[in-house]
Parts: sequence; structure tokens; C-alpha cells
Amino acid sequence: MTDFSVLDLSPIVEGGDASRALAETTAYAQAADRLGFKRFWLAEHHNMPGIASSATAVVIGHVAGATTTIRVGSGGVMLPNHPPLVIAEQFGTLASLYPDRIDLGLGRAPGTDGETARALRRYFEAADQFPRDVLELQAFLDDPVDGQRVTAWPGAGTKVPIWLLGSSLFSAELAAHLGLPFAFASHFAPELLMQALQTYRAGFRPSKVLSEPHSLAVINVFAAETDAAALRLSTSMQQAFAAVVTGKPGRVKPPVDDITTVLDPRQIAAVQSRLTYAAIGGRDTVRDKLAAFANQTGVDEVMVTGMVYDLNDRVRSLEITAEAVAGL
Repeated sequence: MTDFSVLDLSPIVEGGDASRALAETTAYAQAADRLGFKRFWLAEHHNMPGIASSATAVVIGHVAGATTTIRVGSGGVMLPNHPPLVIAEQFGTLASLYPDRIDLGLGRAPGTDGETARALRRYFEAADQFPRDVLELQAFLDDPVDGQRVTAWPGAGTKVPIWLLGSSLFSAELAAHLGLPFAFASHFAPELLMQALQTYRAGFRPSKVLSEPHSLAVINVFAAETDAAALRLSTSMQQAFAAVVTGKPGRVKPPVDDITTVLDPRQIAAVQSRLTYAAIGGRDTVRDKLAAFANQTGVDEVMVTGMVYDLNDRVRSLEITAEAVAGL
């Protein structure tokens, strides 16, 4: 049976601010908790005026405190930006506050541009150290050993579940080698999804964490009462994708009736390529598309995401999605 979870970027909408975005993320997480989704993940991005989850661990703590049973985690923390000890202490603290409810998804990209990476006092070269940093972080979260001179307090012994996230084959290979669960970012980088999953499964080596592969893939979902209404909701994310592609990210714009009035044909083509894996429509359409995605990929978990401008529409989209997947 496939589990369903939620990825949120804590979007800052046009006319709003970070306070509103974080309050809406909390309400959205509470809806996901109420509706029975398994996980609620937040992503680390920097220098992005439309995303409020840059201090990811802080937002995770707030969301975990406002929910009851749903697992809350990072999708992901960009490890090249941080010393592993700091992440071990942050997530060890979260795990101490919310036992058995915290996930630690790790990404290899900086989640930003080069100048911002330098402002973070980390460098792109840190990505080359990613495998070593993952092992170091694992050790900090594991039980201390005799003679260990540096220990994460809190953190040691919490064994916070680590996931490797990827949009290419590198993390698929590393997750397989280390015997860790693997999540693929097919919501914005769909091209290598199937190859990455095949690479992960073929190379998987059992570990003390997992005896067999465990994979997750992310899909864009916009659900509404009708297919037309859902397509309209998706135009906010289409505009956001186009803004990123053109190097001009901004706040999330309201939906429009006709996307061709705000994007040119080249932008629309670029956006459509990113929406290769998407379920946009009414309840039946979303159910069929999510079922097809789960069957095609064979993943253990499907994570849904979607940048919807209005909170009420976001929550309603999640409610319809929950109704759709209940029949799968």
C-alpha cells in the first residue's frame, strides 16, 4: 500500500509576508495531520522572496508543536550549507521535543545561487564532501562510542531517520550504497525519475537502517471541484516556475484564467516540462493520475506538493486529494 505525504515550501504570496506564510503553513500542516497524511516536509531555500522556510529546523519545530501525529521533517536540509554537528544538534533537539515524529531529509545542492552560498560561509565545493558529511551526521545521531571526543548533545542516540534527496543519479547511488531511504524531486526535475529509482533499487545494499529499498517521489497536485478550477489554481505555480527559469524569482502570484496572457510560448514550454508529473483536476482526475504515478514508479510513498495562492484553496485541494487517495 502506498503512503501519501505533503511537501510545503511555505510560499509567500504577492501582497503577503513571511508572517502570513508561516501561519498558513501551520494551518496547512494541521489540515494534513487531520486528513491522515503520513509526513509533512519543509524545504530549505535561500535568497528566494517567495519562500519562508529558509530556517527549516525552526519551522519544523513550530509545525510539530502545532500538530499531533503527522511526521514533520525536512525535504530537505541542504547539507553543504551546514556543519554536520550543527544539523545533528538541531534535529536531535527536535527529536527530543517530538519523539518519533521527526525526519531528516538531506540534499546535496546549496538550494540557492553562488553568491548566497558564499554569504552562508559555505561553498559549492562542499557538495563534493556530501558523502563524508552524511556519514559524519549519521555518526553524531547514532549511539556514542568509546573514545568519541565530539558528541552532539542533544542528538546522540536519537537516530533521527535520514533520507537522501535527489534530482539526479548521484544521491540515488549514495542512498543505495548506504542503505538509506531515497526521495526524488520529480515535482521540479522529472527527467531522471525512473532512471534514478532503477539505479537506487539495483544498487541497494541492506543496512542496519533498511533491509530493502524504500523510495518516495514528489508530484505536483492541484485538486478542485472541477478540472477547470484545478487548472486555474495551477497557474500560480506555473508563473512561479517561469520566474525561476528566467532568474527572477518573486512572490507567488494569484491564479489567472488564461496562462497565455502572462507567459509567452517559450516560458509555457519550460513550465510544462517541469509539470511532467502532475495531477491537476477534480477528484476523479486526481485519483486516476495519482494511481498511475504510483503504479508507474512503484514507490513506497507519494509526496504531493503544489503552490496554491489562497490558503482556503490549498486546504481544499488537500482535502480533495485525501478523498481521492482513500479509494486507491
